[in-house]
Amino acid sequence: MSAISYYDDLRDNPEVIDPPQIEDAMDVIEHVHVHDPVQNALKPNQLATSSVRDLLECPVCLNAMYPPIHQCSNGHTLCSGCKPRVHNRCPTCRHELGNIRCLALEKVAASLELPCKYKSYGCVGIYPYYSKLKHESQCVFRPYNCPYAGSECTVIGDIPYLVAHLKDGHKVDMHNGSTFNHRYVKSNPHEVENATWMLTTGIKLTCIMVALLIIVMSNQTLMRLRMQHGCLRLKALDVAAVRTGVSRCPVWPAADCRNGGLGGAGAAVKRIMFFDTQVFSCYGQYFCLHFEAFQLGMAPVYIAFLRFMGDDDEAKNYSYSLEVGGNGRKMTWQGVPRSIRDSHRKVRDSFDGLIIQRNMALFFSGGDRKELKLRVTGKIWKEQ
Repeated sequence: MSAISYYDDLRDNPEVIDPPQIEDAMDVIEHVHVHDPVQNALKPNQLATSSVRDLLECPVCLNAMYPPIHQCSNGHTLCSGCKPRVHNRCPTCRHELGNIRCLALEKVAASLELPCKYKSYGCVGIYPYYSKLKHESQCVFRPYNCPYAGSECTVIGDIPYLVAHLKDGHKVDMHNGSTFNHRYVKSNPHEVENATWMLTTGIKLTCIMVALLIIVMSNQTLMRLRMQHGCLRLKALDVAAVRTGVSRCPVWPAADCRNGGLGGAGAAVKRIMFFDTQVFSCYGQYFCLHFEAFQLGMAPVYIAFLRFMGDDDEAKNYSYSLEVGGNGRKMTWQGVPRSIRDSHRKVRDSFDGLIIQRNMALFFSGGDRKELKLRVTGKIWKEQ
C-alpha cells in the first residue's frame, strides 16, 4: 500500500479561500504600512539613541555626562562633577570608584546628535553631543535670569513670565510710556534719623513714578518709617548697610554723621547701597530702569541706567537718554539699553549709565549745598 503524501492530499483536496473583503484589504494595507522597511529601519536607531542618552545620564545629578566619565569596577558610570560629592564611592553599588574612565561610552557619545534642551522654548537645532553644551550656553532661546536688582534672584523664564514675576514676586512698579520725570529730595541732612530720599511724582505722558528710597537708617528708623508711610512703598525695596567700628564715617560728611553715625550707636556706615527697579512698557517691549547708590572708592555716587528685556541684538534697536539738572546746570547721558543677559551688577560696574557724584548732586541742588533737590528726566525711543 502506497503512502499518500501530505502534498498529494493538498493537490487532491484543495482548500478554498474566500477573497478578502474591502475592509479586510484595507486592514492588510495598513498592516503593511506599519511594517514599512523604512520605518523599521528608523525605529531601532531611535531606540538606540534613546538608550545611549539614558546611559549618559548621571545617576546623581541627572545631567548629561561629559568627559571624563568615571566608572566603578562593576561598570556603573558617574560624571566627574559628582565624583567628589559621593566621596569616591559608586552611588549604585557603593564600591570604590578609583580613577577608571569609561572611554567606550565617551566615544559612543561623540557619534550622537541631540536636540537643544531649550527645544520647548523654540530652538529646533540638532547638535553633536559634545557641541551641544556650548550651543546651549549661547542659545538665543535660553531663558532669561530675573533682572531684579535688589537680590540674587534665581528665577528664570521667558519675558512674559519674568514681567509677571517682577510684578507679583518683587512688587516692582509697572508703567506704560516712554518718558519719565523724577524729583529726588533729601531734606534736613543734619538729622540722620530722617535721612531719607523721596522720589516725588513726576508726570509726563502716561508715566507716573512714585517710590520711597531709604538710604541710611537703623532698624528702629525702618520700623518707624513703615508706621509713617506704610509697607506698600517699602516692601519692594531692599536696603544693605554694613556697620564697622571705625570712629569716622568714610562715606558721608561730618555734618551727616552726628552722634557717631546711624542712630547714635557709635557705629559708622562703611558701605551704603540702595536700589530701585521700575519696569516700563513701550514699543511693544519691556525695559527696566535702575537707580542705585553705591560706594566708589571712598565717595558715594549715584547711577541710573536702562536695561532691555530681550537679547542684545534687539536692544540695539533702541536708545534712551537721562538728564539731571538744577540751579541753572544740567548733565545728560545718552546710550543704548543693555540686555538683561548682562547682569545688573555687570552694567553698574562698567559705569554704563548716568553717574552723579554726591558733591555734584548737591551743587545741582543750589542753596547752601546741604539740601538735595534733583530732577531726573528721561525718555526711550526706537531707532529708525
